[in-house]
Amino acid sequence: MISRSSLSISSSATGCHKAALVLFSGGQDSTTCLAQALARHERVETLGFDYGQRHGVEMQVRLRARQALADAFPEWRGRLGEDHVLSLDVLSQIGGSSLTDDVAFEMQADGLPNTFVPGRNLLFLTLAGALAYRRGLSVIVTGVCETDFSGYPDCRDDTMKAMQLALNLGLERRLLIETPLMWLDKAQTWQLAQELGGDRLVELIRKETHTCYLGVREQLHDWGYGCGECPACRLRAQGWERWERQQKG
Repeated sequence: MISRSSLSISSSATGCHKAALVLFSGGQDSTTCLAQALARHERVETLGFDYGQRHGVEMQVRLRARQALADAFPEWRGRLGEDHVLSLDVLSQIGGSSLTDDVAFEMQADGLPNTFVPGRNLLFLTLAGALAYRRGLSVIVTGVCETDFSGYPDCRDDTMKAMQLALNLGLERRLLIETPLMWLDKAQTWQLAQELGGDRLVELIRKETHTCYLGVREQLHDWGYGCGECPACRLRAQGWERWERQQKG
């Protein structure tokens, strides 16, 4: 059983914090975060970013995954509000990442994989804060993780705490940044989905979400669609295998 009190840097989503904005890409992590937000908050809106990513198929998949979640869980449907998409093609203009440029996945001289898009999550959260301000939403939910990650500095807990402070000061608004997956590995993320919505949610995430960096959706594996070779697919597959072993054990 996963301790819910340890899931986020700001776990007190009660009182005045009843409306949330989920950064939603349509992947395993953000879909799990959306499910948890729907279970916890009275109103939940979603936000996606089109930044010229090579795996642009996620922009199509995210809408289907969002609708599938509403269809599969009628008890959450009434809480699911508007979806928003913001363009951030400036990130593809800067380039230099294998997520925006047609280059092979490899490690950089600084020790980070070239899947790192500098400043991406900082921009995401800044724009999410501005949208939350306008929409009257007091909680921002993001699926960043410091456990199963590639060393991205903008996924760290310290970065999220700093961004929460900056948004509160810069907007003069009490916003919470929730990071439900910060201390969970991928096996635990599958387990969280199981606890939130049972086999129904696990199967929805397996079939409807998209993680593959190459945008491959032709082959359905045990863990979902993808090429099976890119870093995102390998991480998701390994987490599924560990979770399955734990279930059988």
